[in-house]
Amino acid sequence: MMNLRTMVVGLINDHVAKAFMRLWEHEEGTLKVWRASSNFVYRFENKGKNFFLRFSFERAQTLEHVEAELDFINYLALSHYPTIVLIRSSEGKLVERVTTSKGAYIGVVFSDAEGESLDCDQMNDSQMEAWGKSLGSLHARSQVYEPAKGIKRQDWRDGLDYIAMALDRHPHEKEALMELDNLRIWLYSLKQSKHEYGLIHYDFQQDNIFWHASTSQFHVIDFDDAMYHWYAMDIVAALADVLDNTERDSSSQVESFLRGYKAICPLDKQMIEHFPKFLRFSKLFSFSRILTALEDSDLSNTPPWYAGLKLKLMTMTDEMRLGFGNPW
Repeated sequence: MMNLRTMVVGLINDHVAKAFMRLWEHEEGTLKVWRASSNFVYRFENKGKNFFLRFSFERAQTLEHVEAELDFINYLALSHYPTIVLIRSSEGKLVERVTTSKGAYIGVVFSDAEGESLDCDQMNDSQMEAWGKSLGSLHARSQVYEPAKGIKRQDWRDGLDYIAMALDRHPHEKEALMELDNLRIWLYSLKQSKHEYGLIHYDFQQDNIFWHASTSQFHVIDFDDAMYHWYAMDIVAALADVLDNTERDSSSQVESFLRGYKAICPLDKQMIEHFPKFLRFSKLFSFSRILTALEDSDLSNTPPWYAGLKLKLMTMTDEMRLGFGNPW
């Protein structure tokens, strides 16, 4: 989640997106904002096909960080994993940089996602199993992935550092600080074998997977949060909404997902037992990102959507705080 002030500035008159569009072929009048969360995402058309422009403030995401992401996507595509296609600019670059009076932005363009978006409630057992197989197939490829020389994605240690820096700016969050200490001790105690640890997607949820009924496969997008972590973390991040839903029995869905996953990749029983702790990492990481998004967010002359989004984020942090005092 980007800082809300940065979000407002980046969306003003779509000026940054329009600057990037000078660098990629497109049909005039087709550029439209799609979403703004961790990045700005715009949809546009070229020669009758849909494409997506994604860009972020350079202070939030460096060129090297993006290049490492694209290297992994390229590797997956070359190994015939169903994912998005990277689109080069008119200058032949996969990544472009635009400078404005407010700072520099890093941008990339992807092909449109193919397939149908499904909510968990819409998925039958067969689709849940296919979802698990899709993640297992990604992890199987990750186990043998070697990044291009000189580039590498962040890892869980960087995640802990990010959380620590956010909480340093909010020292009153005592329970969250205790949660961080417990997570750090626990994570450093885990072993890192190639069958249990590697580059993960980290956001393998419904809005980033698209169902192909003809092939019974999911087409996967958005590797922006990819990091080196335990593969179990990716499973938990994917199933976070299912695992955290106390209003209905989701055991059948989880079983179907894990059945599909284990058909491709082994999954140690101890890692399954660690699911609740990995979920705690996910929640604290999200909490720290939302805290960062809300910093310096008392703005005047904001767009119509601003107040509702800010209130939603504040409510989310209030709910997350309730879980930080739970025993380990």
